[in-house]
Amino acid sequence: MKPLVVIPARFASSRFPGKVLAPLQGRPVIEHVMRAVEKADFPLIVATDNQQVADYVSESGRRVVMTSSEHISGTERVAEAISLVGDEAEIIINVQADEPFLTSRQIATLCNLLETDPEVGIATLARPFGKSRPVEMLENPNLVKVVTDEKGRALMFSRSVIPFLRDTPRNDWPSAHPYLIHVGMYAFRRETLKRVVDLPSGPLEQAERLEQLRWLAAGEPIKVGITRHIGIGIDTPEDLALAEQIYTHAEKTEL
Repeated sequence: MKPLVVIPARFASSRFPGKVLAPLQGRPVIEHVMRAVEKADFPLIVATDNQQVADYVSESGRRVVMTSSEHISGTERVAEAISLVGDEAEIIINVQADEPFLTSRQIATLCNLLETDPEVGIATLARPFGKSRPVEMLENPNLVKVVTDEKGRALMFSRSVIPFLRDTPRNDWPSAHPYLIHVGMYAFRRETLKRVVDLPSGPLEQAERLEQLRWLAAGEPIKVGITRHIGIGIDTPEDLALAEQIYTHAEKTEL
């Protein structure tokens, strides 16, 4: 059975309400995401708490399920969707509805990470920050940094710059260390998803507002794969304007 892709699509974003239906290149942001999933040839479900989103997805011929408006994370929404539809896929892929530059290759990479490391129940992606970029961009708290062990498993995620280069001038940090930026998509084994969604929130997650820290704190290993795809998530109207420029002036690039 093929992995199942679930797209949690919350309408009431605090910084950009309705962003998943905002037009990008003449199509809603979520449409770009769904097309990338379909290119990967994986079955797809959109999980939402908003009727406008549900109507759009249904009218476009895709599968949609209505979920609770009380969820505080996409993972909770994905878990409810799986329980409602009764799908038996052993691998569940959580793809955010505000990632229009998603590629089918990234989805395949997530699946491969679990297939090649049977001891791990969660996989995610990260991309190199880039040695020529300014340190001010690295310090942006909306860019979540991740460090891994020798097996490619996550040690820590943070909105702060990790690691801190004690003996290196701050402006030289990007060129002195191969920083990794987290890409917010996940693959779960079915049993792992059931387990982590019931974990209580702890001080690490509460401090950083990063749900993956709840899983790490509970001892769940997270495999991190590397993608060199350049893209942005849509968190603000400014992000949408930038995405429009990227589509207009440059091709989506795999370096």
